[in-house]
Amino acid sequence: MRLFSGVLDSSSALASAVLGSVSDRLGFSRIVFGRASPSNMPALACSAASSSSAATGAQKPWLFVGLGNPGRMYKGTRHNVGFEMIDAIAEAEGISVSSKQFKAIVGKGLIGDVPVMLAKPQTFMNASGESVGQLVSYFKIPLNQLVVIYDDLDLPFAKLRLLPKGGHGGHNGMRSIVDHLNQSRDFGRLRIGIGRPPEELGAINFVLRSFTKQEKEELEVTFQRSLQAVRIMVREGFNKSAQFVNTPQPPEMLNR
Repeated sequence: MRLFSGVLDSSSALASAVLGSVSDRLGFSRIVFGRASPSNMPALACSAASSSSAATGAQKPWLFVGLGNPGRMYKGTRHNVGFEMIDAIAEAEGISVSSKQFKAIVGKGLIGDVPVMLAKPQTFMNASGESVGQLVSYFKIPLNQLVVIYDDLDLPFAKLRLLPKGGHGGHNGMRSIVDHLNQSRDFGRLRIGIGRPPEELGAINFVLRSFTKQEKEELEVTFQRSLQAVRIMVREGFNKSAQFVNTPQPPEMLNR
C-alpha cells in the first residue's frame, strides 16, 4: 500500500462504481455532489450538526478529517501525517479524494455498507476550522461521527491515541476547529505521535521536516493499525475502536 503517495488521482469509473450504484440506497451522493456555495453558508449551528439522522430518514455519514498543509513543499512532513492517513484510508477503500468543497478536498464512499466522507482542508493548518465547520454544518454531521486525525508532539513516534472528545492540546489546527464548532470539544480525535524534537531544533522546524525512510516504514504499520481502527469504528462503534487503539500491543504484534 502506497501510504506516502499524496493526493489520489480521480477516477470517474471508480467513483461511479462506488457511489453511483448506491445513491438510491443511501440518499447520500446526490446531496454531496450538488453544487454548493461556501460563500453563502450560514453561520455554523452546532445544534443542527448534532441533530438526529432519524429526522430525515437518511443515515448520516462519518466524517474523517486529516489535518495538514496544502502544497508540494509540505508533502510527507510530520505536520501532514493527517493528510497521509486520509490517503491511506482512501486507497484501501477505493474512495477517490478529488472533489473540492468548502475549502477542502473531499471523497465520499462506503466502508462496508456505511457511508463515509474523507476530507483534507486546504486552508493551511491554523485555519482548518473554516473548512471543518462548513462541512459539519452543511452535511449536518453529528459531532459524535466527526473524527479529526492529526499529528501529536506529546505522543511517542508512531503511537496512536483515540479519544471521543477533549481539548486542542496546543495544536493550532484543533484550536481552529474547536473555535468553528462554537467551542464544542465533543468530537473524536485520532492522534498520531510524531515524537518530541531534539533540543537543538524548535517545534516549528521539527513538524515541517520530512520523515526518514526508516520512520516511513514504522508509520506504515501505524497507518495499517489506524485503518483497522476506522473500519471497527464505523461497523462496531467508537468505543470498540478506542479499545482496540488504546490497548497496548504485545511486542510480537508490533513487529508483524
